Amino acid sequence: MESKNWNSIISKLPNPHFLQTYEWGQVKAKYGWEPIYLLWDNEGKMKEERDPIHLSSFLFPPSAAALILRRRILQNSFAARLSILYSPKGPLLDWTNESLRKRVLDDLQSFAKKQGAIFLKCDPDIVLGTGVPQSADDAEDKNGSAVTPELKRRGWGYSSDQIQFKNTVVIDLHPTEDELLARMKQKTRYNIRLAEKKGVSLRVGKLGDLPILYKMYAETSVRDGFVIRGEEYYQTVWETFMQANVETLKRSNVPACEPLIAEVNSEPVAAIFVFYFAGRAYYVYGMSRDVHREKMPTYLLQWEAMKRAKARGCTAYDLWGAPEVFDESDSMWGVYRFKEGLGGKVVRTLGAWDFAPNQFWYRMYSDIMPRVLDVMRSRGKARTKQNLGA
Repeated sequence: MESKNWNSIISKLPNPHFLQTYEWGQVKAKYGWEPIYLLWDNEGKMKEERDPIHLSSFLFPPSAAALILRRRILQNSFAARLSILYSPKGPLLDWTNESLRKRVLDDLQSFAKKQGAIFLKCDPDIVLGTGVPQSADDAEDKNGSAVTPELKRRGWGYSSDQIQFKNTVVIDLHPTEDELLARMKQKTRYNIRLAEKKGVSLRVGKLGDLPILYKMYAETSVRDGFVIRGEEYYQTVWETFMQANVETLKRSNVPACEPLIAEVNSEPVAAIFVFYFAGRAYYVYGMSRDVHREKMPTYLLQWEAMKRAKARGCTAYDLWGAPEVFDESDSMWGVYRFKEGLGGKVVRTLGAWDFAPNQFWYRMYSDIMPRVLDVMRSRGKARTKQNLGA
């Protein structure tokens, strides 16, 4: 079995996610993380491999899977064996199957202890409910809600470090294009038409566009006050997933991404990166310049992304993030109002939970790392500003 067939395996499990793909593991491997691939066979037995090519003798079909990212810390000290583990949007399984759920959690906890982990962080897409809380659309998912007390009984804790967004907005792509437009807010439809009338044109970006797209992303981060990584990291992510674009048109289990660029008079003014995997599209990175913002290019970009995702056979478009608190006090409120106008539904998930085999090291890590990250973010912001001024 070729290594990338891991994607074919996980695409058949519930809620497959592009952050669980072989490609994502390879991206993170270039930045200090070791990808570990776990599979549970149809009898519930777990197999662990560093390279999924060795899973060829595995008893198929699998009942669960997890890409685990492992990172050593304090490598030159007495605590060199200590590590942190993270399964982004994993593990993948039918969480309503109680016996399978118990087996997977048992194995993950044993795995974390065996690895000398300070903690194992998991944030599977377990839906707790849909709609804005306490609104007419609020609907609880009882199956998802049943997982929380079980995690607490096992000693897992809700993480203070939520790597991914806990809540998001998802657009159902099953309706026709006319129906999708009708579901949008009137102001959103108006802005889409305005962008078209004002001469905003769209094109699919290529590898050669990545430097200018990163610069635009850096400008956006400085303007809007969020921290981004260095250019090399995004080049790695984007190039890794863009390589598969031709193949993914024929196979939905091949992860891919493409940049969509909005231009005015052939000048790039805004762009988004859309990722695709297993029938789902994700809006992950967005960027824009201050010029021509009144022409509403971001609205036209999202509409084009929806149409392209639908044409690829995707049934859902994940707009990647919604507020923790649904009022104006949340920093994501403005972004959420924009996404809400596109006609999506709020989806609330379990969020990230940590299992800490060693509470002493977990408390130490939890106390020190926020301060370290604050310093790194401050330096990152200063570096981005400096690079833009160079």
